[in-house]
Amino acid sequence: MRLKNFVILASILANVVFIFILASKASDKSINFSEIVEDEKTVQSPQPKVIGEAIDKSAQADNELMRVSKAIDGDTIVLEGGEVVRYIGIDTPEGAKECFAKESTQKNKELVEGKMVRLEKDVSERDRYQRLLLYVYQDETFVNDYLVREGFASAVSYLPDVKYQEQFSEAEREARENNRGLWKECEDFGEKVENGR
Repeated sequence: MRLKNFVILASILANVVFIFILASKASDKSINFSEIVEDEKTVQSPQPKVIGEAIDKSAQADNELMRVSKAIDGDTIVLEGGEVVRYIGIDTPEGAKECFAKESTQKNKELVEGKMVRLEKDVSERDRYQRLLLYVYQDETFVNDYLVREGFASAVSYLPDVKYQEQFSEAEREARENNRGLWKECEDFGEKVENGR
């Protein structure tokens, strides 16, 4: 009889602890109770793929469409809502003095400014300047790849965001071999890239 009471009491206590854990997680706004997987041993909450505050309001995960309000330069844009996005895996010339900066910026504007783009994350969410790190697609155009392949950007990689590193390296090789864009117009650009700019 005592053993049976002990088992019942232990079961009640386990349920109280379980309810307490759920209640304490309820204060965490990232928990979505419709997606909690319950089992007697574990409680798992989903890991959201939300990309920044502006995207959170209108798109719950990556691969959703967002409008680009402005292209700042060849590899940086501002989304409607104010989030700044830095393209992953590429680097374009910047500023008035760098060779091909104007052309890279203009091409990025043509590709995305005022248009709806699809965004894709890699591993990191933001860089040290708090810009979102993303791959960007406009319709069927993979913008990051296009800019490298057509000679408006060079391929760069920073761990851990290297999902398309091989593709971008191949795109740069193709642009160099075909003397496209900055590889044709900027005599010392190849040296800058090889020396880490």
